[in-house]
Amino acid sequence: MADIEDFGRLVAGDHGLVTVSALRDDGSISATVVNAGVLPHPATGDAVVGMVVRGGTKKLAYWRERPYANVVIRAGWVWAAVEGRVDLLGPDDPRDGFDAERLRLLLREIFTAAGGTHDDFATYDRVMREERRTAVFVHPDRVYGNPQR
Repeated sequence: MADIEDFGRLVAGDHGLVTVSALRDDGSISATVVNAGVLPHPATGDAVVGMVVRGGTKKLAYWRERPYANVVIRAGWVWAAVEGRVDLLGPDDPRDGFDAERLRLLLREIFTAAGGTHDDFATYDRVMREERRTAVFVHPDRVYGNPQR
């Protein structure tokens, strides 16, 4: 059995690269590779898996309709999966108490939690704004894997 901390320990193993899945309208699964990390949810403080997703993508549309995801991370033969409800926060998914400045900082927090570094955060911020990037949080309703291999 694994927990969210096991997932978080694997982030450094491969640059926070994860496979994340969402359910399409027809019930089939859409999967993609993104960077993700573990951080406190900005509203609740609970540990969640966070990722930054470009605005206008199909996966964001799927999560708006069916807010549930599966995220798998691996480093060598060790892996962990988090399944749970999805929470979106971005220019197309606003929330009270989170203005553009708070979103800008939140996207940085997620980026660094996923192991990212940047020499020019002003450029990073501009690109995130232009691409209408959204913060995606997956709540760990179910966590499993083989963290002790």
